[in-house]
Amino acid sequence: MALRSETPPPPADRVPDAPAASARPTSAQLKAEIDSGRTGDKMPAHDPGLSPLGTDDEAAGSPADASRVALARDEETRPRRRRAARMATGHGANQWVMPAYYGLVVAAAVAVGLVVWLLR
Repeated sequence: MALRSETPPPPADRVPDAPAASARPTSAQLKAEIDSGRTGDKMPAHDPGLSPLGTDDEAAGSPADASRVALARDEETRPRRRRAARMATGHGANQWVMPAYYGLVVAAAVAVGLVVWLLR
């Protein structure tokens, strides 16, 4: 099987699954939510981190409380947040930008051609 040039080799091509709901969520589950694309921040892809989410809290001696991680998971995966992220990518409210740009380029080319034709 040949890989296309933009397809990363394993294990980077692995798309992580979103973790199940938990009574005591961890920061690793929050990172898995982000990696799986459920937060709307990024495309679903494995993202190896040099220091995983929450490592600095643990190193300081105060790991993240499960209630705070649960609140963060809930807030990050709200549907309105995903919709807002999708709208900001140009696939929502800004769909008119590229057609307007192409129309402007074509209109400018037609105007220059018309001026050249009239001045001959």
